Amino acid sequence: MQSPEASTAVSPTQIHLALANFADEVVGTLARLFLYVGALALFAILALAGLGQLPDVRDDEPTEKPGWAVADRSHPAFALSRLDSSEKTASYTILRHPEGGRRDVMRWAGDADKPVAEIEIYREGGEFDVTRPATSGLAVQMGLGPATTLEQAGLIDTKFGPVALFRPSGTTDGSPACLGYLKRNEEPALQISGFSCQGDTMPARRAAIACTLNRLTLLTSGNEPKLAELFAHAELKRRSCDAGGSADWLLGAANAQLRGAL
Repeated sequence: MQSPEASTAVSPTQIHLALANFADEVVGTLARLFLYVGALALFAILALAGLGQLPDVRDDEPTEKPGWAVADRSHPAFALSRLDSSEKTASYTILRHPEGGRRDVMRWAGDADKPVAEIEIYREGGEFDVTRPATSGLAVQMGLGPATTLEQAGLIDTKFGPVALFRPSGTTDGSPACLGYLKRNEEPALQISGFSCQGDTMPARRAAIACTLNRLTLLTSGNEPKLAELFAHAELKRRSCDAGGSADWLLGAANAQLRGAL
């Protein structure tokens, strides 16, 4: 018969098995721990990579969007009828916006290439901001600083109807300041603006602007029948700038230079 001491004794084999099981558990735990840490590291790497594709949240400036660009391949859509045989070079620039807007800008220069007059026909697209004041940017267009304030300088009658005139605030009638002008049309969405430095008196400057607008003609309306209708109705109210009148002249589609005297 086996003694109690013999029955409770632990054999070396059992000790080895116990140690082996413990080692297996430790190895398994360590393996699971490394796997867990590795998974966390992988998630962290993916998160950092994803954040790297986002704009810098510390930068308060909005992402720059495509804006106005010169459209060299577009053909001029407007011109001015000719007054006399004298010739004076003017630039014709066409700007387009990705959201559909188009600006046709005619600019005349005098001595030392100093701008003396400009007219811009802006056909509004999706970029047009209805909350922006209509006269915003007119001071810059006139060659003045962006902080320059403008005041109304009366109205003139043109073939497009009444047109508002503007001048720098505080300008006296006897000063040679240039006059800005602005005419908005809702249907079609169209804005005509610009400035003129012609004339030595205020009445002469007003007359120069009225003459420019009355001489503005449409070359092509593209796919805008309402634009063609607007100019057709305006032509019925057109007034000549001189007693003898003048023949209309057109601008070659391949030449982005406008010639004629203001």
